[in-house]
Amino acid sequence: MSSTDTGKTTGPAGAGEPAGEDVLASPEAADAHEIGEAGSQLSTAPVETAMPGSFGGSRAPGAAGWIAWTAREVTGWARWIWRQLTSMRVALILLFLLSLGAIPGSLIPQSGTDADKVQEFKDAHSVLGPLYDRLGLFHVYSSVWFSAIYILLFVSLIGCIVPRTWQFVGQLRGRPPGAPKRLTRLPAYTTWRTAAEPEQVREIALKVLKGKRFRAYADTDSVAAEKGYLRETGNLLFHIALIVMLVAFAWGQLFKSEGDKLIVEGDGFSNSLLSYDDFKSGSLFSLDDLTPFSFDLKNFTGTYERTGPNKGTPRTYQADLTYSEGAYGKERRTVVKVNEPLVIGDTKVYLTAHGYAPTVTVRDGKGKVVFHEAVPMLPQDGNVTSVGAIKVMDGYKNAQGTTEQLGFSGVFVPTFAGAGKGTMFSQFPALDYPVLALNGFHGSLGVDAGLPQNVYQLDTAHMKQFKDAKGEILKARLLPGETMKLPDGAGSITFDKDIKEWANFQVTQQPGSDWALAGAVAAIFGLAGSLFIQRRRVWVRATTGDDGVTVVEMAGLGRSESAKLPEELGDLAALVHEQAPTKPDEDAAPTDADAEPPVPAAEGSKKQ
Repeated sequence: MSSTDTGKTTGPAGAGEPAGEDVLASPEAADAHEIGEAGSQLSTAPVETAMPGSFGGSRAPGAAGWIAWTAREVTGWARWIWRQLTSMRVALILLFLLSLGAIPGSLIPQSGTDADKVQEFKDAHSVLGPLYDRLGLFHVYSSVWFSAIYILLFVSLIGCIVPRTWQFVGQLRGRPPGAPKRLTRLPAYTTWRTAAEPEQVREIALKVLKGKRFRAYADTDSVAAEKGYLRETGNLLFHIALIVMLVAFAWGQLFKSEGDKLIVEGDGFSNSLLSYDDFKSGSLFSLDDLTPFSFDLKNFTGTYERTGPNKGTPRTYQADLTYSEGAYGKERRTVVKVNEPLVIGDTKVYLTAHGYAPTVTVRDGKGKVVFHEAVPMLPQDGNVTSVGAIKVMDGYKNAQGTTEQLGFSGVFVPTFAGAGKGTMFSQFPALDYPVLALNGFHGSLGVDAGLPQNVYQLDTAHMKQFKDAKGEILKARLLPGETMKLPDGAGSITFDKDIKEWANFQVTQQPGSDWALAGAVAAIFGLAGSLFIQRRRVWVRATTGDDGVTVVEMAGLGRSESAKLPEELGDLAALVHEQAPTKPDEDAAPTDADAEPPVPAAEGSKKQ
C-alpha cells in the first residue's frame, strides 16, 4: 500500500510572483510565503511596483531645494509615464485605437488613392467635407493623429520587449528555483514511501525528468526541473513579429510607388514617370528607385461563358507580353493574368482592366487622312458597353480652308441587339456584332490653352455640333467598314474593320512586403506557442522518515491552472515509481507476492 500525505491543496500556488498579470500563487499569504520563489519568474512580464503619490516628497528651502525637488518630480513622472506606455495594457489599447483609426481609411475616399472621389465627396457634402479635411480623414494613414498612434505603439512594443528579452535570457542561463518547504501547497502533488535510498531516488528522478526533456538538476534533498520555455519564446516572437510588421508597413508606405497605364494591342510601356497615365508614390520615394524595364502588349485574349447563369463571365482573361529588364536586357515572353502579375525585382505588373479600341479614320473634304488611330473606349457595364472621345487636334481644314479641330463622342458596343431592339447597350462582352455610334463637333477642343483634359471626354464649350441638311443633329450608327459623311464637304469618318483590344496595367513597387508576410507568419506561430504551450515546474524530494523509510514527494506548478499538469505529474511519478516502488506495509495482511504495488495518483488529476 502507498501512504499519502494528509496535506490538501488549497488552490493555485506561486504567490512568490509580484502583483501583475502573472500572479500564480494562492491568494493566501501563508501559502505564498511557503512557496517562496518557486512560482516566480514563470513569465517575463515586467513587475509593477507601487509608486508614491508625490515623487519628490517635501521640498527643502532655497533654490537648491527647489531644483532637487523638481528633478525628482520630473524623473518620477517620466518613469511612471514610461511604465504605463510600456505596459501590455496600453499596448493593447493602442493596437485597438490603430484598428479603429483604419476604419475611416476604408470607408472615406482617400486623396492618395482617388483624388477625384475626394473632390466629389467635398462637393456633395458642404458640412462634412471641410470637417473631414480638418480632421485628416481624407488622408488617414499620413495624418498626424494616426502617425502618433503608430509611433506610440511602436515605442510601447519595443519598451516592453527589450527588458523581457534580457530577463528571459537570464532565466535560460539560470537554474529552476529550489523546492518549496511544503510541497503540499502546490496544485499537483503526490507522495509514497519506498525502500530505496534517498540518493538513489533523486538519481532516478533526475534521469526520468531529463528523459522527458525537462531542464533538471539535483539540489540537496530534492530535484528541481522546468519545461515549456517555448511559451515565453512564442510570446516574445509574437511581439517582435508585430514590430517587424509595423516597420515593414511604414517602410512600404514611405517608399512605395503605384501607377496605371492603358495599353492598346501593339503598343508598349517603359517604366518611367512620363509613361504613366496616373502615378502616385510615398513621401520618400525617388524616381531613381523605379525598376528599369519595358514591355509590349502583343495580344489580349478574352473568352466568356456563353450560356447558363454565368453568361458573360470571363473564362480566359490574359495579356501576352514581351518584356526586357534594364536598357539592354534580353527580350522574353510571358502571360499576365488576373492575380498572376509579372514580377521584376520589387515591381509587380498587374492586369486590372480590359476594353476595346475601335480603329477610326478621319478625312478632310479633299480626302486627305488627318487621323487614323485605335481609340480606347471605357467600359460602363459588365457587357463592355463603352464610351469615349475621338479628337482630331492637328492637320484638319474645313471646306473653306480654315484650320479647325474635330471631336466625336462615341458609344461602342461589342454585341449590338439590333435596330429597333432597344437602346445602345451591349448584350455580350465578346465581339459578336460590333457597332459604333458617333456624333461630331467642330471648332476648338480647348487643348491649346494648356489646361489638362480628360482624354475620354469632349470639352464642347467652344465647338459647334454638325447638323445635316434638315438641320437635325448629325449622328450615325456604324458597322465595321462603314463611313459617316460630314455635311458641307467637311470630310468623313470611317469605322475600320480593325478593332483592337486594350488592357490596363497597374505597376506597383512596395518594398517591405516580404518582411510583412514573414512577420505575419511568425506572429501566428508565436501566438500559437504562447497560447497552447504551458510552462511548468516539477520538484521531487526524497528524505528519510522518522522510521528510517524513504519518503518521496513530487509536486508540480504551472504558469496557469490546467488539468494536464496533474496528469503529467502522475505520468512522471509512475516512471519514478517503477524504479523506486512503494515499500509494502509489514503490519498489513499477506498479499499475493506477484501483485504489483499501486502507483500513487497525483492530487488534482482525474480519477480513472
